[in-house]
Amino acid sequence: MTQTVETPVVPSRELDSQIAKRVTYIGAWLDGLLSIVKVAVGFLVGSAALIADGIHSLSDLVTDGFVLAAIHYGRQEPDDDHHYGHGRIETLTTLLLGSVLIFVAGGIAWSSLSRLFSGAEVTAPGLWAIVITFIALLSKEWIFRYTMRVAKRIQSRLLEANAWHSRSDALSTAVVLIALIGAQFGLGWLDAVAAIVVGLLVGKVGWDLLWESARELVDTALPEDIQHQMHDVACSVPGVDSVHDLRTRQSAGWVMVDLHVVVRPKITVSEAHEIGNEVSRRLRHEFPLLTDVIFHVDPEDDAGEGDPSRLPGLPLRPEVEAALNERWYRHPVWRTLNELQLHYLDDKVSVSLIIDDAVHQPPQCLASQLKALASDIEWLGHVEVMFITRAASSSMR
Repeated sequence: MTQTVETPVVPSRELDSQIAKRVTYIGAWLDGLLSIVKVAVGFLVGSAALIADGIHSLSDLVTDGFVLAAIHYGRQEPDDDHHYGHGRIETLTTLLLGSVLIFVAGGIAWSSLSRLFSGAEVTAPGLWAIVITFIALLSKEWIFRYTMRVAKRIQSRLLEANAWHSRSDALSTAVVLIALIGAQFGLGWLDAVAAIVVGLLVGKVGWDLLWESARELVDTALPEDIQHQMHDVACSVPGVDSVHDLRTRQSAGWVMVDLHVVVRPKITVSEAHEIGNEVSRRLRHEFPLLTDVIFHVDPEDDAGEGDPSRLPGLPLRPEVEAALNERWYRHPVWRTLNELQLHYLDDKVSVSLIIDDAVHQPPQCLASQLKALASDIEWLGHVEVMFITRAASSSMR
């Protein structure tokens, strides 16, 4: 029996989306303003580095657009075409941003090496250009910290990636500031050396984002200690004998888990189902980032036996009843049958026959007779006969 517990609509998801959009809009306006100021001042003082940094800030507007689109579509609820939601859109965008950071890092390092070996001369820019660049540096560092704080709060890898992209712009602005100060005092070569170091740092951040996003896309499981904690929570539920085949994956910071829950073999379907529901409730309580919990109830531990759909199956009730009727139709137990219960255990079909107490023989004796009459049935397991009194039968009806 497999049951999927529906994901409740979490009001905070919409709120998180609004917060993420707000911080991204603020970053976009700041990027646009800084790009205009940097390019204008760069032309006025003749600083190619400042012009390039302005173009870098302008490129951030493109990534801000990607982020806004990903937030809008990636946080939508599941629909007919995307049963598990749209979280992978955020993951793909994070992958793209990581790639952009690596590209930016390569560009910074390459241009810096070219300037270092060419011995290009940098003219003194003037104090006011240095002050404006310093203000731009503080602005980018502020938007980085603000965006990162929001990203941590709403558990968004996408916003975290965009925050690091802002940090890369802040670092490149810091390189330009060093270059301007160095040029002011005749030390233009500091620009190239500092830029190479910054390029390596930006490249490391880009690689980390790229790696984490790729791991998420290939459904890498949660860390083992988290899986063990989930296993312990599930096993703590009354009625759970054991848990196996617990599997996890992530999508845009959210977590999905499926697991097999072993219960006593002859409890009712409704009780087993409610035990599974309680497992799901406790997992969600302990791990708030869970969005989907799928549990499979097992009457016995079949861990390591593989997918049962790929193995030979046992006959279902119509075939079982036909086979038993062919062998037992003359026996008084079969003629007074009140209920037939089937239990699929140990690769056999065990049967429990609930009969009227009018048959005056011990139940063990009756079970042995029935077993002997059906001894040719390979799939037949244990046979059990249970009496039900007439009064009890009437009250049950």
